[in-house]
Amino acid sequence: MSALTMLTPAAGVEGVKKFVLECVVKAGAKTCPPIIVGVGIGSTFDGVAVLAKRAHLRPAGQPNPDPYYANLEQELLTEINKTGIGPQGLGGRVTALAVHIEKGPAHIASLPVAVNINCHAARIKVTEL
Repeated sequence: MSALTMLTPAAGVEGVKKFVLECVVKAGAKTCPPIIVGVGIGSTFDGVAVLAKRAHLRPAGQPNPDPYYANLEQELLTEINKTGIGPQGLGGRVTALAVHIEKGPAHIASLPVAVNINCHAARIKVTEL
């Protein structure tokens, strides 16, 4: 479950938060919660999708090194868990385990945002083949 939008800069951080929450709610149980949400902000149409995937692949719970984005990650995690979707969509307090954000420079007239949500099964680490 992935999504991308090209917001106007006037949408600001509130527009970004609204888009991320809408994506999670729309995905609902189809993503097999609890999930990890990767968010890309900035770059270009195709670059923001790469940022979201890179964010999604960061070790679970490792905050963004920039305190502004680390705070935004925590704020989004709190709001996502307030949705009540819960594990496997059956309701509950834990819909997401982490929200990770990666950012990139963008043209002054654009605010691209991408969301990449993984299934719980994607969190298995393979150590031997």
